[in-house]
Amino acid sequence: MCWLEAFAYVQHPTDEVGVAGHGGLRAMDFSVATESGISLREHLDGASFYGVEDVRVTSICNDSRRVREGDLFVAITGVRHDGHEHWQEAVRRGAVAILAEQPLPAGGVPVCIVPDSRAAHGRLCQALSGNPSHQLRVLGITGTNGKTSTAMLLRSVLNEAGFGAGVLGTLGYFDGYDAAEATHTTPPAPVLAKWLARTAAQGCSHAVLEVSSHALSQSRIAGVRLDAAMITNVGRDHLDYHNSQANYRDAKARILDHLSPDGVVILNTDDPFCSRLICETYHPTLTVSMKKEAELTATLVERHFGEQTFLLNAGLDTVPVRTRTIGDHFIYNCLGAAAMGLVYGISLQDIVRGIEAVNYVPGRMEPVVCGQPFGVVIDYAHTPDALVACLKALRTVTAGRVICVFGAGGDRDRQKRPQMGTVVERLADLAVITSDNPRSEDPRVIAENVRRGFSSPATAKIVTDRAAAIAFALREARAGDCVVIAGKGHESYQVVGNHRYEFDDRTVANHVLQRMYRATSLAA
Repeated sequence: MCWLEAFAYVQHPTDEVGVAGHGGLRAMDFSVATESGISLREHLDGASFYGVEDVRVTSICNDSRRVREGDLFVAITGVRHDGHEHWQEAVRRGAVAILAEQPLPAGGVPVCIVPDSRAAHGRLCQALSGNPSHQLRVLGITGTNGKTSTAMLLRSVLNEAGFGAGVLGTLGYFDGYDAAEATHTTPPAPVLAKWLARTAAQGCSHAVLEVSSHALSQSRIAGVRLDAAMITNVGRDHLDYHNSQANYRDAKARILDHLSPDGVVILNTDDPFCSRLICETYHPTLTVSMKKEAELTATLVERHFGEQTFLLNAGLDTVPVRTRTIGDHFIYNCLGAAAMGLVYGISLQDIVRGIEAVNYVPGRMEPVVCGQPFGVVIDYAHTPDALVACLKALRTVTAGRVICVFGAGGDRDRQKRPQMGTVVERLADLAVITSDNPRSEDPRVIAENVRRGFSSPATAKIVTDRAAAIAFALREARAGDCVVIAGKGHESYQVVGNHRYEFDDRTVANHVLQRMYRATSLAA
C-alpha cells in the first residue's frame, strides 16, 4: 500500500481545540522518555530553580493523571483547567520535579519556573527524543485552507526526487513506513516528538508538517527547527478559539519564529496577509502567484470536470502541469509544493511528475463515480473562502446546476455561519443546509443561523439529517448537474452531542447512487 493510500484507511483527526485537563491536552498526550536524560538548566535558558541547582530528567508528562514514577510533571494552563492546580496528584504518582510558571509549595520536590511552560514542554519533548528536527529537513505548512493538499503534493514531489519523507497532518501521521490515526492536525508536543523521531529512524531525510493555528498558539512545535515554512493563505477560521481575526493572524505568523537562521519562507502574494508579511520577514523568501509577478507563477490553460492543465512558470522555465483535481485553489497548492521543491534543488521535471502523481487528495474535490449522468464531488470546504474556491471551480465546468450540500460545525465560530450561507446562495443553484458536526448544539438552530445569510431564505432547503440531505440532493440532480457535498471531506465520523458516530460522505453518496441506478436498471 502506498503512503497516500495508507491515509485513506486510518481514522481522522478530532477538533483542533486543545482542552487541558489536569494539566494535559486530553488523553492522547503521552509522556516522552529517554534513558540518558537531559538537564533542564541546559535546555531552558532563564529558568529559575527552587530546591536544587539543576534537574536531570529522563521522562516528562503534562497530564497529572498519567504521571509515572520518575517523570517531570509540566504544569500547563489550559482552556478549562490549570495544571498548576494538580501538582499534588503528580507528586503522589511519583513526579521527581515540577516545571511551572509560578512557585508551588511542592515540599521536597524541586520546582523549575519558566515564563511559558507550554513552550518549555515542547522543547523538552524534542530534546528527550533526540532533537529529530536537527536530523531531518522539516518543512512546515500553515494557512486557513490548503495545508493538507500542499503537504500531500510536496511529499509526492520529494518522493519523485528520491527523498524519503514523512508527513504529519490532517489525514494521518506517516513516518515513511507506517501510517496512524491523526488525533490533531498538528500532534501534541510529545506525539510530534515521537513521530519525528520515528521518521528519522526510518531513514527519511525530510518531514512535512501541517501546522495549525492552535498548534502555534499552544507552542506544540516549540523545539522543532523548520528548514522551510509556507503560509498558503489567511482567511477567517477558528475565531471561537482565537477570539479575533488579529489573534488568528498573529498565530499564523508565529510559524516564522520556528525557522532555522537560513530557513526559507514561501508566501502567496495574492493573499493580502501574506503580501504584507513579505516586508516583515528577514528570512529568504520565495513568492508564488496567479495574479501578480512572483518567483513562481501559474497560468490556467484549460479546465474540465475531473481535469485541468496549467503552465508553471519558474524563472525562464515554463512547463505544463495536468492535475485531476480542479480549481485555482489547487493550483496555488501546486505552486507551494513546487516552491518548496525548488528550495531543495529538485528539478522542475521531477516537481511536475510528483504533482501529477497525486490523482486526488482524500476529501478534497474528490469525485464519486457510480455511472450517474451528473457530477458528484466530496470536498472539505467548511469556511466561507473554501466554499468560494470550491463552488467557483465547479461552476466553470458544470453545464447544468450546481447543488451544494453543506452545514456548519456546532460549538464553533457562529459568525461565519451566515457568511457561508451568503456564499452558497451566490454561487450555487440549489442549497441544501444540513448538519456538519453539531456537537452540543441543536442542528436546527445551526441551520437557521446559516440560512440567515440568504437574501431569499425560502430558497434554501434545510434537511438536518446529513444522510437524508445527501440523498435529497442526489435525487434532485439531473444530467449535466454537479452535486458538491461540502464540509466533512475525508472525515469518517460525525459528532452529535457527546457521541461520535461512523459517517462518511463518500460512503453515503455511493450507497445512494448505487440504489438509484440499480433501481433504474431493474425498471428498464
